[in-house]
Formats: sequence, structure tokens, C-alpha cells
Amino acid sequence: MTDSNDRSASVFVHPTADVEDGAKVGDGTKVWHLAHIRSSAQVGAGCVIGRNVYVDAGVTVGDLVKIQNNVSVYQGVTIEDEVFVGPCAVFTNDFRPRAQNPDWTITPTLIRRGASIGANATLVCGIEVGEYAMIAAGSVVTRDVKPYQLVAGNPARPKGWVDAKGEVVSRDVDNPPHQG
Repeated sequence: MTDSNDRSASVFVHPTADVEDGAKVGDGTKVWHLAHIRSSAQVGAGCVIGRNVYVDAGVTVGDLVKIQNNVSVYQGVTIEDEVFVGPCAVFTNDFRPRAQNPDWTITPTLIRRGASIGANATLVCGIEVGEYAMIAAGSVVTRDVKPYQLVAGNPARPKGWVDAKGEVVSRDVDNPPHQG
């Protein structure tokens, strides 16, 4: 991983993107048009950061992550390796947002390895999305999502189970199949 002042030749940053001093970006990562990576953010190796993506200060993004266009990843969000974030997905970090709140605190969100978040999904802060979970497009996630669980709707509800490739392997929401 290299910092913004000593960027490796293997990191591609589009001329319109802004990678602030102090940000760390891993080898082989591509940062596309109008993206903004704030100081103290860490983006792993082999990632794709799409057009108009915002990665806030203090955010950690693992290796081999793909964040599609128009996604904002705010402070308090941690994204582990091999996560897919679809276009226009929304992360929040404040349970009681106000324009002026001197007592504001960040509420963390954790996205585990291999999870997939569909386009236009909203993730309310304070949740954990389990490894290889699948969140359907347009879902509003207000609770933790179990590993390999498929959720959809507003609010998101369990709809079944997927395997590591994202294939639906069961629609029995109460009994996850053996993963191995």
C-alpha cells in the first residue's frame, strides 16, 4: 500500500479524481473520474473505485473491492476484502442526523468479506453484513445480515441463502444450508 505522496506506478488515478495527502491506496487499484479519497482513508490492493465515489477520512476498504459509481462511504464504515458495492448504494453513519449537533457520534457499520450490495440499497448505520451475504437492489437494510443470507425489500427481510458465487441455494429463510 502506498500513500498519496508516494503513489506506485501500478495505482491508476484519473486526472479528475482527488486522492488527498495521507490517503493510502493499494497496488493495482484504479480510481476513476471525479472520485474523492480523503486523507487517512485506506483503500486496499486491486480495487476499482468508480466514477463519483467518495471515500471519507478514516474509512478502511479491503483488497479486491469494487465500488460502483455514485457511492459515498462515510466515516465509520469498514469494508472487508472482495466486497461488491453497486451503483448509488448509500451508507449512513448517524442515527439522529441534524444539521447542527455538537454531541454527534459516528455509528460504525461493518461489511464482511465477499458481501454484495445491490444498486440503490441503503444501509442504516450500526449493522454488520455477514461474509458473502447478498443485499438485493433497492433494499433498505436496518438490521444485521447473516453470512450467506439473501435479503431484499424495505425494510430488508430474509429471502433465502446464497453460496460464495452468489447463486441462490435455498429459499428456506429459517434454515441456512451447510456452507463448506
